[in-house]
Amino acid sequence: MYMNNYVVVAIFLMLGVLLPVVALTVGRLLRPNKPVEEKYTTYESGNEPVGESHVRFNIRYYLFALMFVIFDVETVFLYPWAVAYKQLGLFALVEMCIFVGLLVVGLIYAWKKKVLQWTSI
Repeated sequence: MYMNNYVVVAIFLMLGVLLPVVALTVGRLLRPNKPVEEKYTTYESGNEPVGESHVRFNIRYYLFALMFVIFDVETVFLYPWAVAYKQLGLFALVEMCIFVGLLVVGLIYAWKKKVLQWTSI
């Protein structure tokens, strides 16, 4: 009985890998191949490009994005826990308090390191 479950997982895993590979290969075989130098230039809404195409972003954008992802994932974990809290009991409450406590410690650390301030250090 358990072997059937593994077979189903293996089939889905193979399909998950095989379908994108086949789709990309078929697309590459069927597309027209017309290499033109103009295709590799920077495109700005039909206008002639002004300045360099590579813009340097402030590293703070990435830090804010990382903080957002961390706390966004936290809500993904908190919501199912909150929905099923009555059935889970005190042990789940303690586990979630530890989880949120670790996130608060990380937030305090980021605050002390001035990651959340936009002005230069």
